[in-house]
Amino acid sequence: MSDKKGTGIKSVVLSALSAGFGVQKRANLERDFQQGKPAHYIIAGIAGTVLFVLILISVVHVVTHNT
Repeated sequence: MSDKKGTGIKSVVLSALSAGFGVQKRANLERDFQQGKPAHYIIAGIAGTVLFVLILISVVHVVTHNT
């Protein structure tokens, strides 16, 4: 995976984050479908979701523990 083709690790993570927030550019979406491997985006999406849930759980724990 090289960043020159637009499917490097950085590109996959940024695409997954952008898609998660719903602000993915059309050109990036087309590039991802043409050049990227679905498994990379699925793994990035799952990892991002797990990280998001863990952050939410941590915030709720901190807020409820201090009250």
